[in-house]
Amino acid sequence: MNPIAQYPFEISVEKVLKSSMVADPLTLLDCSPLTDGAAAIILAREDIAKKYTDTPVYLTGSGQASDTLALHDRSSLTGVLAAKIASEKAYKMAGVTAKDIPVAEVHDCFSIAELMAIEDIGFVSKGEGGKFVQDGQTKIGGKVAVNTSGGLKACGHPVGATGIKQAAEIVIQLRGDAGKRQVDGAEIGLTHNVGGSGATCVVNIFRR
Repeated sequence: MNPIAQYPFEISVEKVLKSSMVADPLTLLDCSPLTDGAAAIILAREDIAKKYTDTPVYLTGSGQASDTLALHDRSSLTGVLAAKIASEKAYKMAGVTAKDIPVAEVHDCFSIAELMAIEDIGFVSKGEGGKFVQDGQTKIGGKVAVNTSGGLKACGHPVGATGIKQAAEIVIQLRGDAGKRQVDGAEIGLTHNVGGSGATCVVNIFRR
């Protein structure tokens, strides 16, 4: 439903499973594509922002954390510690919890990355991400709409632009300008962006 997505059409589970294997069990359509793109936001103090827009969106919380780059040195291969710490910092700064977030853009560079992300940032308990998605709880109308932009796999992953693209999507949502993919009544949104195969993570929280 995103007109600027690289793949603006439905992709069936069957098509994903039948696409060529990349690294078992991930197939080609489990992986984000090579993407060209750019994104921009304007960040300003409240008094300056109100000179340019009647619908400012506030950045209320921000957290960053790092972990070891080497996968074999990490405490777990089914989670990203940096994401857990970064989200805790952001929640504390914003004065909210994971239960207060109705819409989020997470770094789903691979299908497994989205499952780890929603567990790491506290939308579900460890090990429950798969069932949460399968039950439709990350769809629009579910408990938390995840990646209404299409995420990195459908919207595209132009690497350097991805984090800003996520922020832009949340701003569009909080302003009520997302059209068919609008999350009704969304007043708070979250972005989760990862680098270095999970060695670093930034989580931002926005409010209408």
